[in-house]
Amino acid sequence: MGDLELLLPGEADVVVRGLRSFPLREIGSGGWNQQHENLEKLNMQAILDATASQGEPIQELLVTHRKVHHEASIINLLETVFFHKEACESAEDTVLDLVDYCHRKLTLLVARSSHGGPAEKEGSQYSTPMQELQQQAELMEFEIALKALSVLRYITDCVDSLSLSTLSRMLSTHNLPCLLVELLENSPWSRREGGKLQQFEGGRWQTVAPSEQQKLSKLDGQVWIALYNLLLSPEARARYCLTSFAKGQLVKLRAFLTDTLLDQLPNLADLQGFLAQLALAEPQPPKKDLVLEQIPEIWERLERENKGKWQAIAKHQLQHVFSPSDQDLRLQAQRWAETYRLDVLEAVAPERPRCAYCGAEASKRCSRCQNEWYCCRECQVKHWVKHGKTCVLATQDERAK
Repeated sequence: MGDLELLLPGEADVVVRGLRSFPLREIGSGGWNQQHENLEKLNMQAILDATASQGEPIQELLVTHRKVHHEASIINLLETVFFHKEACESAEDTVLDLVDYCHRKLTLLVARSSHGGPAEKEGSQYSTPMQELQQQAELMEFEIALKALSVLRYITDCVDSLSLSTLSRMLSTHNLPCLLVELLENSPWSRREGGKLQQFEGGRWQTVAPSEQQKLSKLDGQVWIALYNLLLSPEARARYCLTSFAKGQLVKLRAFLTDTLLDQLPNLADLQGFLAQLALAEPQPPKKDLVLEQIPEIWERLERENKGKWQAIAKHQLQHVFSPSDQDLRLQAQRWAETYRLDVLEAVAPERPRCAYCGAEASKRCSRCQNEWYCCRECQVKHWVKHGKTCVLATQDERAK
């Protein structure tokens, strides 16, 4: 592992071995929160290892022990470890659940693209706490969907070794090539704001300089590589039925395959040739073969185990998870502070910290709690209305240790 470590190799092994699934009613319990903290540590350690280019023991442990849950944390961790084909191969039949999950997220992403992406976090002191939470939830859901796109692309890298059930799920049940075409058409990670092109990167919308606008974004690249894998792999081509609908959707890609794009991804020349042939070919009739479809294990088990218990689970959650005491909140805040160490967060952050009030690049930190960043004294004073109570609480907890 790298010089900066959250978990030593022995500790990481113990943590991975200890990962377990929880009944639905226990989501948010003390044990679940402890595991969530462990997953966050694994996630950050995996990023540190990948950044240091000194091997990736977290990925190896997850593959060895076949453990991997907690949505926002786990999708980050999956994005890191699924870069390696061994992770996909070790997942075996549970890849089916992961394909279904990615499909749901990308379908929602396409559906919401007509409304624009999530808004930037506002520094305004007039937004209510509920509005701020809603904004954070929308942003998190958007980022999760973008991570799901990367995970799906890594799964398509292993298309030659996927099971027949998984291939059928991707190509027939979900028709992922057509969904990916819609993603390219809508490009939910790009937008025009005030006449300027913006792209969502590093957790926020960033204005793209005119000289960089022809450069292929990382997310567009993920879509093109996934399409290449699904349309040109011999195994996938043998099983994908090119109906009139599929043909109509796929030939739309020809308009995107410009010389500039081909210069950046030369392999797409093969895809261009395939689409030229497709445009001249007759569409295939829908296949009527008898197919025994495998059921996603995790989703089916959740439905079976909790059938008829939904209201009881909701009442239990309301009483034991959503009604914490002040002491519970203090203990949780203290544990989060220990998990999200500032030195580690700075090491894994994709960019320099931003001002908590105006969002500009920041170089000054609150001297009391060391948690918030500001670009200038004026912004810190304006943000004190929001930050004051949290700052005092964090300082008191630190002194109580």
